[in-house]
Formats: sequence, structure tokens, C-alpha cells
Amino acid sequence: MKNNVILEVKGLKKYFPIQKGFFKKTVGYIKAVDDVDLYIKEGETLGLVGESGSGKTTLGRCILRAIEPTEGEVNFRYNGSPVNLIGLEPKKMKEARRHLQMIFQDPYSSLDPRMIVSDIIAEPLQANRLLKGKALRDKIKELIGFVGLEKSQLRRYPHAFSGGQRQRIGIARALATNPKLIIADEPVSALDVSIQAQILNLLQDLQKEFNLTYLFIAHDLAVVQHISDRVAVMYVGKLVELASTEELYIEPLHPYSEALLSAVPPLDPDSTEQRIILPGEVANPANPPSGCYFHPRCNYAKDRCSTETPHLREVKPEHFVSCHYAEELGLKGVD
Repeated sequence: MKNNVILEVKGLKKYFPIQKGFFKKTVGYIKAVDDVDLYIKEGETLGLVGESGSGKTTLGRCILRAIEPTEGEVNFRYNGSPVNLIGLEPKKMKEARRHLQMIFQDPYSSLDPRMIVSDIIAEPLQANRLLKGKALRDKIKELIGFVGLEKSQLRRYPHAFSGGQRQRIGIARALATNPKLIIADEPVSALDVSIQAQILNLLQDLQKEFNLTYLFIAHDLAVVQHISDRVAVMYVGKLVELASTEELYIEPLHPYSEALLSAVPPLDPDSTEQRIILPGEVANPANPPSGCYFHPRCNYAKDRCSTETPHLREVKPEHFVSCHYAEELGLKGVD
């Protein structure tokens, strides 16, 4: 694990059992996350994109161990040296979680409607026994100011706020324990477009001020391009491409990445570029196709693709792709 890497995921899998009958016999597995490798550098934002059901949120929750992975490693660097979070005993995992926080997709359901704002923000500080009394109250006031809300709003309940304001409260709660890594699970997808920009700018400002590292999960490629330093693309539980944002958007190497990027609205209103419409349906994670999971929908597939599984490999410096013919295709990105 390199010194500038804060999180390294190796061979991570999450298989959900399919059970049938009175005795709940396991007859198969849903491969929600299937042998994922990735890394995040300290202070950067890694965007994680893919269609709904591709396993993005499950991957984020497995990293936090909100869902227990089936197999693999999650090496997280805090207090100097990397620690594998998988299998970590509860006491040490609780300590590690102080440095790992999450911003949820839905600002309406992620806040307890029975708690006032000050109690919501105080909860992680109290649960970890970090502050109490006047120091706790001062910290809450400081945090609410960081996210652009007023101290006078601390006695209100979540229903009194708009969606954007509620997400700011969620961000303040995530900041409370001074985390090193924040997993943002589609934090702006439930908000109006005008509010999305405000929240994205807030996240970037906070990142600079507190040297935060983000795993930013989203399906809006324009948003990901705006905020991310690198981008990882998922398809049916597998990582198919990982590269810097600029390189992936200009010169993608995987056909699935090319298809996703074709959906980004062009800057030129007179552009005649056509969106790539993929044939068929997203593969069933409970019964994925043989070989490359994407081959039934791929316009470039050959016989080898249906029999031989491609593995994520580095074809350019820090540009990884899972495609047998990545060097040959000459795919089109965003102009």
C-alpha cells in the first residue's frame, strides 16, 4: 500500500444468498459486488459511477462494514498505518469508524424526525465520547457554521428545513468526528439542480479546508466530472474501468464507459453526436453471463468475450480496464 493511498480494496465480494422453501435452502447467490479492486489517494475524490443496480451503494456500505462483505480486504490508513477493516474486532472497528463517515442519498429519511438539529449533530460525538458540556455545544455551533446554516436553527426539527438544508445537516453530522474519508452516496441526486451546485461547491470547499478524501457515488456523469479527480466505472458488481477523470472522459477504454459518456449532454447545442443505445437488458447478478458480463450488450464483442473473463489490468499509467480488446477499439469520449 503506497504512502499516499488512504484506502485500498482488494478482491472485495458481497454475495446475497437466494433462499427458497420452508427450510430456506440456499439455491444461489446475487453477486452484488464481485471481486472489486480499487484504491483512493489521500485528499482526492474518486467518483464511482454505473447504472442503478450495478453495486455502487453496496460497495460503499461494505467498505464501511455497514454490510459485512463475503470476502476480500479493505485496508484503511488512519493513525499512521493501514488496517484491514474486514474481521476487525468491534472495539477497534468502532475506533476506525470515527475516521470513516457517510453522507446519505435521501436527506429526508437520513435524519431522525424526532431529534432537533443540535442533537443530530451531537450524536456521533456523544457515541464516541469525544466531547461533552460546553466543548460539545461549541463544536456543534462551529459545525453548523461550516455548512452554511445559522446557530438559531439548531433547536429546529428536520421537517422545518428544505432538502438542501437537510443535506447540509447530514454533512455537518458527517464532519463531527473529524473523519479522514467520507463516502457520499449520491448526495445530490434527490435535490433540485440549482441546489445540487451549492452542495457540490460546499463539499469541495470542505475538502480543501479539512483535507478530506471522498468516495463520491453517483449516476450523473456531469456531476462526477465536476467533482472527481478519478473515476471508477461499475457494471453488474464488477469494476470495468478506473482512470483520471480527464483521461476517462476524453478517451475511455471500455465499451460500457463509452456508452455511459454518450449520455452526457453536449456543450455544443448544434452537436449531432448520437447517444449509444445498448441492446438488451443489464445482466442478472444472480445469473451473470459467462466470460465478460458486458458481452451480450457490447457492440465490439468477439467469441473470446463470451468464454474468457477479463481482469482489471493497467494498460496506461494509472488507467485500468477490464476488456480483452481495450487497446484496439479507439472509443469515443466527451468532446
